[in-house]
Amino acid sequence: MNPNATVLLTTARTRLRAFGIEDIDNLFALDSDPEVMRFISKGENTPRSLIEAKILPRWLELYRDPQPYGFWAIELIASGAFIGWVHLRTDRISPPELELGYRLHTAAWGRGLATECARAIIAMAFETRLSNFISARTLAENLASQSVMQKCGLSFREEFLYSTELLPGWTDTERRAVKYGISRAEWMRRASSRGI
Repeated sequence: MNPNATVLLTTARTRLRAFGIEDIDNLFALDSDPEVMRFISKGENTPRSLIEAKILPRWLELYRDPQPYGFWAIELIASGAFIGWVHLRTDRISPPELELGYRLHTAAWGRGLATECARAIIAMAFETRLSNFISARTLAENLASQSVMQKCGLSFREEFLYSTELLPGWTDTERRAVKYGISRAEWMRRASSRGI
C-alpha cells in the first residue's frame, strides 16, 4: 500500500483506498484474467496501454470531487494484497442515482469480500446522505454478481439490453442485463430492524 494513499473506509477484512499511478500493474493483472473479464469483454484483457493512458487517469480525476465518488482499490488488511476494486459514481444511465460496481480477482471470489465491501460503501453513502438511491447492473447470465447485489439488500428493478455501442458485436441475448437497486428509505428501515 502507498502510505500516502487516501483510505475511504475499512471493513473487518479490507481497506478501500484511492488508486495511484503505481496501480497500473495491479489493474492490468486483474483485467488479464479471462474469468474476471468473462461478463465484461468475453474474456479479453484490457490493454495495459489503455489502462495507463485513459482508464486510470480518468479514475484519478474523479478524486477531485469533494464527494467520495469514484473507484477504490480493495486491499486485504492482513496482507496488504490488492484484490480488486469497488466503485460508487453517478449513474451513467439514470442520474442522479449512484451506481455501485465491483471487480475482484478470482482468488478472492466465494469469500464474501465483494459483499463486505459493497455493503460498507452503501452504508457510507446513505449515512452521509450522498444519495437517495443506489443501483447496480450486470448481465443477466452473471448470477454471482446478482447474488452480491441481493446480499447487499438491493432488489430486482428491471431487465434491459445494454447498447450495441457499449457491447459492440454482442448478440441481443448476450446483451440482456438486469438492474438492481435500493433506496435510502429502504436501507434505513432494514438497518433499523437490524439494530444498526
